[in-house]
Amino acid sequence: MTPEQNPTPASVRRQRRTGLVAGMLVAVVVTGCSGGIDLPGKPDTAGAAKAAERLAAALSAKDLSSLTFAGGATEAAKDFTSLTDPLGSSKLAAKVSGDPQVDGDKATSAITMSWRIPGATKPWTYQVTARFDRTGDSWQPVWAPSVVEPHLVDGAHLALSRQQADRGEILDDNGAALVKLRTVERVGIDKTKVPQSKAARSAAALAKVLDIDSANYVKLVKASGPSAFVPAIVFRKGDPQLPRESRITAIDGAVVLEGEAMLGPTKSFAAPILGTVGEATAEIVDKSGGTIAPGDQTGLSGLEFRYDKRLSGTPDISVSVVPPKSSSSAPATSPAASPSAGASPSITHTTRVFHQPAVAGKDLKISLDRELQGAAEEILADSRPASALVAIRPSTGEIVAAAVNDAADNQNLATYGQYPPGSTFKIIDSLALLRKGVKPDQQMACPATITVDGRRFKNYNDYPSSKLGDVDFRTAFANSCNTAFIGQRRAVDSDDLNAAAASLGFGTDYDVGFPAYFGSIPKPESETERAAEMIGQGRVLGSPMALATVVASVQAGHTVIPHLVNGVMAEPKGEPLTAAEAKQLRSLMHSVVTEGSGAALQSLQPPSVIAKTGTAEYGTDTPPKTHAWMVAARDDLAVAVFVNDGDSGSGVAGPLLKRFLLQG
Repeated sequence: MTPEQNPTPASVRRQRRTGLVAGMLVAVVVTGCSGGIDLPGKPDTAGAAKAAERLAAALSAKDLSSLTFAGGATEAAKDFTSLTDPLGSSKLAAKVSGDPQVDGDKATSAITMSWRIPGATKPWTYQVTARFDRTGDSWQPVWAPSVVEPHLVDGAHLALSRQQADRGEILDDNGAALVKLRTVERVGIDKTKVPQSKAARSAAALAKVLDIDSANYVKLVKASGPSAFVPAIVFRKGDPQLPRESRITAIDGAVVLEGEAMLGPTKSFAAPILGTVGEATAEIVDKSGGTIAPGDQTGLSGLEFRYDKRLSGTPDISVSVVPPKSSSSAPATSPAASPSAGASPSITHTTRVFHQPAVAGKDLKISLDRELQGAAEEILADSRPASALVAIRPSTGEIVAAAVNDAADNQNLATYGQYPPGSTFKIIDSLALLRKGVKPDQQMACPATITVDGRRFKNYNDYPSSKLGDVDFRTAFANSCNTAFIGQRRAVDSDDLNAAAASLGFGTDYDVGFPAYFGSIPKPESETERAAEMIGQGRVLGSPMALATVVASVQAGHTVIPHLVNGVMAEPKGEPLTAAEAKQLRSLMHSVVTEGSGAALQSLQPPSVIAKTGTAEYGTDTPPKTHAWMVAARDDLAVAVFVNDGDSGSGVAGPLLKRFLLQG
C-alpha cells in the first residue's frame, strides 16, 4: 500500500500508542490510591496491623474471649487465663511495636508486654512475637503459650514468688525499738483437723472460751476454705489472758500456733499513736495503686499506716517459667536471657524471667520517752472516765508522752481529741488582753453572775466568794473568774483571740506527720456565743496536745509547734510570741499555783511551776456534765491533762497532772 493509501501515518500511530500507555499508568495509580483493590502480590500490612492491635488490646484487658483464633483454637482464652492466673492482680499493658512483617497469608508482629506486679518498683517488660494467618480478607492470631511469655511451651506455666521485706521498727527517743517483731500465740480453728460438718460447732465453742463474738467467728470459719487456719485472736507470748492450752485443744480443730508480729512494748503502750500491723484490707489494696497485694502485712492505723511505705520497704519478687513436669529439674541460678524472635525455646529447667530483690524497710524514730509514756499510762489507769495526757519538751517541741486510758476505747484523744477547753483558754484571752494594754494589776469586775442577751453565766461551783467584786486582772486569772473575762469581751474581739492563739501554737493547722488537732476558734454568731468564747466554750475546741502546746510556748518564751516524728517539723505561722509577753504570761500562770486554783502544785516548787485549771460544760443534761482540764509546766516539761467527766480541773485532772510532774 502506498503512503497515500494509508489513512494513519506512522507518527500518529506512535502518538496514539504513547497516549494509551500513559492512560493505563494513570488508571493504575488512581486504582492504587483509591484503596479499592490490591495490586497482585502487595502485602496486606494494614489488615495485619489491625489484627495485632486487637490482640494487644485483648491482652491488656487480660481477656481473649472476644478474639477468633486461627485453626479454630477454641481454648485460647481459657489457656491464657490459666497461664496468667499465677500473676494474681498484676496489671498488663500490651502494645504493638513497629509494623507487622507480612509474607503472603502469614504475618508476625512484635508486642511489648509490660506487667505491673504489686510491690514491684519497675514494670516487668519484655517482647513477644505474635503470629497471624489470613483467611480471605480476615487476619486471625495463632494461639501459642509464647504469646504470654517467650519461654512458655505447651505444659509449662508461670510461677510468682513474692516475699515481703523485713519491716522497719518504730524507735523511741533513745533509738530503742518500741514496735518490733515479738513472739505471739495465734489461736484459731485448723479446718484440716476437724470434719467440715463440725467446724462451725468448734468455732462457736472456741469463741466461748476466748470470750469473743461467736456469730462473727462462726461466719468467718464457714466462709474459709477446707484447708484454712482461721485465727480467732492473737495473744502476746505469756499473756495471762491466754486460756490454758488444754482448754483450747480439747475443742476439735482448735490449735495454738506460735508466730511473730510487729507489736509495741505492751498492748496499750501509745496504741492509738503507734497503730497496728495486720493483713491488708481490700480497701487498702484497692487504694495502694498496685503496691500492696492481698495477704500482705501492712500498717492498718496510726504511724504504722501513715508511714507504711517507708516501714515496709520493697518485697522480693520473682517470676519463673516452670517447664512441663517431664522436663523440669533444678531451678536456674540466674534470670533467663531474652530469647530470639520466632518459635518458643525449649526449656528443661525452671527459669527465672523477672526478679526484684528485697529492700528492707527503714526504721521510724519518734520522740516518745518510754519511761514517761509508761508513767502517763499507769497514772491514767486510775481514772474511770476517758482521759488523756500529753507532755511536751518546751525547749525542743518534742512530744514525750501522749497517753490515753482504757476508757478512751483506743481512740486518739491525746493528739486528735476535740473538746471545749474551758478556762484553760484564758491563757489565750490573757495574751490578747496584754496586747491591748491591759496590765496584770488593772481592776476588773468579777460578779457572781453576768447576763448576756438573756443567757446567765456564772463562775464554777467552788469559786471563792472572797475573790468576787472588783479584783485585779491577776486575781481574776489566778482564780479563773468567768464573769470577769466575759466582761472583757469588748476589749478584744475574735480576731484578736485568733491572733493570740496562733502565737501560742493554737488554732492553726499544721502538717506535723501524725494525726494532730491544733484547735479552732470559729467566728461567734451571736453575743452569747461571743461571751462563751471568752471562757473556752461555745464552738471553741482544742485537743490535749493543743493545750500542752500553749503551755509549752509560754514556758519556752516563743511559739512552739510540737513534733513527734524525727525530721518532720513545721514552722510557726502566727505572729511570734515575744519573750516579754511570755514573761507576763508566766507570771499570771504562776499566780494560779501561789494563790489560785492550782495551789495543790505548790509542793512541787522549786523549780517554779506555772498552771491553769479549767472545766467546760457539754451535753444536754441538767445540770450539764463538765470536762475537767489542767495544764502546767515545770522546768522543761509542759503537760495537759483531760478528763472527759469531772467536776473541776483542780480536783479531778490536777492530781493526775501532779503525779506525772513528779515522774518528770
